[in-house]
Amino acid sequence: MRAAGLKLMTIGLMLIATAAFSQDAEKKQSAETSAPAKPGAAEMKRLGFYVGEWSYTETYRPGVINTGVYTSKWGPGGNSLLNTFHSKGPAGDFEGMLVMTWDMAEQKYKMYVFGDGFPGAIVETGGFEGDKLVFRGELPTSGVSIKLRNATWLEASGKLISEQYVSSNGAPEKLLVRVEASRK
Repeated sequence: MRAAGLKLMTIGLMLIATAAFSQDAEKKQSAETSAPAKPGAAEMKRLGFYVGEWSYTETYRPGVINTGVYTSKWGPGGNSLLNTFHSKGPAGDFEGMLVMTWDMAEQKYKMYVFGDGFPGAIVETGGFEGDKLVFRGELPTSGVSIKLRNATWLEASGKLISEQYVSSNGAPEKLLVRVEASRK
């Protein structure tokens, strides 16, 4: 009896040791075969504050205020952020799309702006300046140099603020439009 009990205990200990060894081996193999961090993933994650459905106002100057809606969502694989928008009011009817991504070569964000009022895309380059995401670009025009700067940030209240500045032929930049958005 004693020999049989000792034999069962030995088999039990062997099973426990084998199971523990197998779990350690699986964890080690899993750690070795898990994918390395995806390039640009951390930078794209910083844009997560945009994701969602928003209603907004665009203030061009006192009394000239459009209202609109935009939706931001992750693009394929989380490698881009897609933003579609539509506003209307005294300043006009505007519809467009923004695509933001991380440019590995430049180590900066790129934003491609597509709109109903112009062909092609406006390409802007940017990064975070403190808590603000700032993009800079230039409008493709002939004879006039029009530079753009867009600064966007999320206030503690949860309101998303975006200001678009414009400068023509090297003149000091002026605020073109201020956008204030709230999650729906």
